[in-house]
Amino acid sequence: MSAIVCNSEVVHYEVLGRGKPVVFLHGWAGSWRYWVPTMQSIAYGFRAYAIDLWGFGDTEKANAYYSLEDQSGLLEAFLRELGILGRVALVGHGLGALVAIHYAINHPNQVARMVLSNCPLNGVYSNRLLAESPVNLVDWLMPESEHKAMVRAEAEKADSSALTRPLLEFQSLELHENFFESEINTLLLYGGHDPLVPPPAELLEEEYPLCMQPFIFENSGHFPMLEDDNQFNRLLREFLEMERDASPRSLELKSQWKRRVR
Repeated sequence: MSAIVCNSEVVHYEVLGRGKPVVFLHGWAGSWRYWVPTMQSIAYGFRAYAIDLWGFGDTEKANAYYSLEDQSGLLEAFLRELGILGRVALVGHGLGALVAIHYAINHPNQVARMVLSNCPLNGVYSNRLLAESPVNLVDWLMPESEHKAMVRAEAEKADSSALTRPLLEFQSLELHENFFESEINTLLLYGGHDPLVPPPAELLEEEYPLCMQPFIFENSGHFPMLEDDNQFNRLLREFLEMERDASPRSLELKSQWKRRVR
């Protein structure tokens, strides 16, 4: 187990591979652990880091640090402590996607590109997110998944108080509006059967900046990195390997991917 000390509290992380840095940020009902297969898939060519945010996994349950700003500050402190001073790629899921957006808005010159998975950018999400415990969310989102036991075990470590505050702050601060004004190359990924953060009925490319590309994984729910891992990992690697000035719109659709674009 690797850790740093931030605000006199222990922050857990894990790292795999060598190369350009990629930081993975988990969602509302999880920890670093469900990123392991994805980290392994890019470990040849990239150095993959996964952090347990405040209140999750093996990081301290510090209620004073559950705001979106504090979670973003944790990411900033982590990068500084490990000497990751250049541009970094961020891969965020759910809550982690909100943290990535907050960090990118405040540190645009430190972010090379982003992948935002199952993120309620349009403010549409199930009310169960505000009412359920992390364990109950997993039971609802993964009723028969082979990955349920692993994700559920990590959800049992989470502090329920850490779930809702960042989501409410994200809406009140209207960060999504500032985000759409950014010029950071970004993939927006959705699960076609995600009951927590439903995908848009249609993905109209003209509604997104040219630096952003949306995809829907039609056979996935809230955890496409686990439920559709081959497609997720292949798309992620192609995106990470793109030239810095290339638009994600240049990514070719593979036969096993499908976008709803009118």
